[in-house]
Amino acid sequence: MVELMVGSIGFDWVVVRLAGGWALGTDDVSIKITHCGVCYADVIWTRNQHGDSKYPVVPGHEIAGIVKEVGSNVQRFKVGDHMGVGTHVNSCRDCEYCNDRFNGVDADGTITKGGYSSHIFVHEWYCFNIPENYPLASAAPLHFVLELLFMLRCTSISKEGEALGQLGADNFVVSSDRNQMKALVVSVDFIIEIASGDHPFDPYLELLKLVEFWCYAMKTISGSVTGGTKDIQEMIDFCASYGIHPMIEIIPIKSANEAIERLLKSVVIYRFVIDIENYLK
Repeated sequence: MVELMVGSIGFDWVVVRLAGGWALGTDDVSIKITHCGVCYADVIWTRNQHGDSKYPVVPGHEIAGIVKEVGSNVQRFKVGDHMGVGTHVNSCRDCEYCNDRFNGVDADGTITKGGYSSHIFVHEWYCFNIPENYPLASAAPLHFVLELLFMLRCTSISKEGEALGQLGADNFVVSSDRNQMKALVVSVDFIIEIASGDHPFDPYLELLKLVEFWCYAMKTISGSVTGGTKDIQEMIDFCASYGIHPMIEIIPIKSANEAIERLLKSVVIYRFVIDIENYLK
């Protein structure tokens, strides 16, 4: 198999051809990627914002596609199934957390390649079934965007109409407005943190009631940076059953740089999803 990947070398992109690639393991699933969501984490790793990126980086952790081959031990999937892959692609698979399908730690630190690719091999534990009646383009961002929010925190008043009118929020608060934030002190039961960029925590901690929770990056304040495989599969099934679709903008792979720049400038409508199937062959 020849695998095509689009790798970042900082501010430029290169097409990487891997002839052969990794051998399919007995527990692995080979997926032909059709779509991949674009997350701000892709900006962080391609632009080395944490200072530890190893180039070429192949980003993309919101993957949807079709099963092309399965290993001899694979039980949950067959050729032709629609499938998704999220942020977790490995863990020890032999601890209480893994056994409960919370797969938060990659034990050996292996560097893997992401969804800006034509194909990917993944252990079946970390794959999700996508019902055939659910569009693959809509399924891609579900693997990371797990939370359903009734109150949105935002730093831009320009988003108020979208939050209240289109997303169904009950209230809208501009976090840079001190008077709005002051009015909410000790009134919030639960904060789910989904911002990728750096920002102060103190103004938001003041909003929480005394015995409540902030869900951010495995701190309790409480929770994790993303759900485990069990949670994500349940969420996908729920969305498919009730016809819930994320608001997305589909782009060709050649527009990856433009998408990254628009993320940096906050000129994104909702979620970018790269059309891999029609543009990376």
